[in-house]
Amino acid sequence: MQLAEINIAHLTHEIGHPAVADFADNLDRINALAERMPGFVWRHVDPSGNATETRIDPDPRVIVNLSVWEGVEALETFVWGTAHVQFYRRRAEWFHAMERMQFAMWWVEDGHRPTVAEAVERLAHHQAHGDTDHAFGWAHLPAATRWRSARCEPA
Repeated sequence: MQLAEINIAHLTHEIGHPAVADFADNLDRINALAERMPGFVWRHVDPSGNATETRIDPDPRVIVNLSVWEGVEALETFVWGTAHVQFYRRRAEWFHAMERMQFAMWWVEDGHRPTVAEAVERLAHHQAHGDTDHAFGWAHLPAATRWRSARCEPA
């Protein structure tokens, strides 16, 4: 089994606006870093070359990240142990705080590439039911350790 994740964010301005330029200008670099990581399997990419044109909401500032990893350690190392964490720490500069958690993970069969619709359904399940085997957060994964010290704090 491999680990899929979805993360949804609400930009303060549309891609291309100077207020989010530092975020947008580094998307390719951070995505390339993910793709080079041991344990990276796949990420959703749209015609933009990342996923900023994928619409899950009428507001074009709502963006989605969807990826698959070999396991917990690989994803956790990327999120909390690379340059990615520097951008995570700056999220309040570029993103609105959302009313509820917009991140979920779930296990997929090796070779399965989840659709955005599938991922959104998993996130909705996690929002409605909390951690279950169908969709969960970091706390549901006993092997996850780094997130505890870098815990998602309100932006």
